[in-house]
Amino acid sequence: MTYRLNVLREVVAQGSFSAAADALSYSQSAVSQAIATLEAELGAALIERDRRGVRPTPAGAALAAHAEGILARMDDAEAEVAAIAGGRGGRLRIASFPTAGATLVPEAVARFRASHPNVEVSLAEGEAEEIAPRLRAGDFEIVVLFEFAGVGERLGAGMRRFELLDDPLRLALPGEHPLARRKQLRLDDLRDEAWVQTSAASPCARHVVRSCHAAGFEPRVSFESDDYLTVQGLVAAGVGVALIPQLALSTVRADIRIRSLDPRSPVRKVFAATPRAAPVTPATATMLDVLREVARNQAGAQA
Repeated sequence: MTYRLNVLREVVAQGSFSAAADALSYSQSAVSQAIATLEAELGAALIERDRRGVRPTPAGAALAAHAEGILARMDDAEAEVAAIAGGRGGRLRIASFPTAGATLVPEAVARFRASHPNVEVSLAEGEAEEIAPRLRAGDFEIVVLFEFAGVGERLGAGMRRFELLDDPLRLALPGEHPLARRKQLRLDDLRDEAWVQTSAASPCARHVVRSCHAAGFEPRVSFESDDYLTVQGLVAAGVGVALIPQLALSTVRADIRIRSLDPRSPVRKVFAATPRAAPVTPATATMLDVLREVARNQAGAQA
């Protein structure tokens, strides 16, 4: 249709089939065929022919007047589609669980925007078990999730998975706690301690309990909070010890001590995911590369 509209516009402007053919570098028969096909499609005569040449019918004049705007919009649409296909435009919707949403993801988004200023990027935050179904529903192009290996709580069904980093859980102790002076600590050294943890139903809290069970004891939970800065404050107040993900320790209070556990701290796997049913666009592929680069840098800084 756009090809034929362009021919009609040129015929009306030139007042001649042959002149329009010359202007468009088409044969005169191709121009005549394009007009005949357009008239058949619309069920209306568009061009009148007489000894003085050709001129538009009222319907042809109206369509030619609209053709300019239609063709301009088609040019804009094609340019926008090409930009999206080339990763230079469009939108990219990302969601992340809170600790990655406060550290890993913002840095990646800033780097991406610096090189792709015409891509509209949005960032949402939610718990991993909340945003994973929304990815499968088409609400996001990328989500950043975590899971604990080997515990049967995999979130990756229906997704392409892209590993980012291992996020170890670190032990937080009150600054003056006797165990804070020890160079090596095992989880079973903490069997008599009170614990501060996230809400009991959260994946991290469930894994802390599993880890304590594996060490041979039931943790005595004194306080719960899903805000890790609040958890730090409670530890500093001396009401308990806590296991806090490394990603949540970008800011550490001066009155607590952070320790690794021997022989190895519990670890959660952080990964990005895209819908398996949808193609990975160039913009999505670029953001995944940026996320992996930022994750490598952050993992190296933690080592």
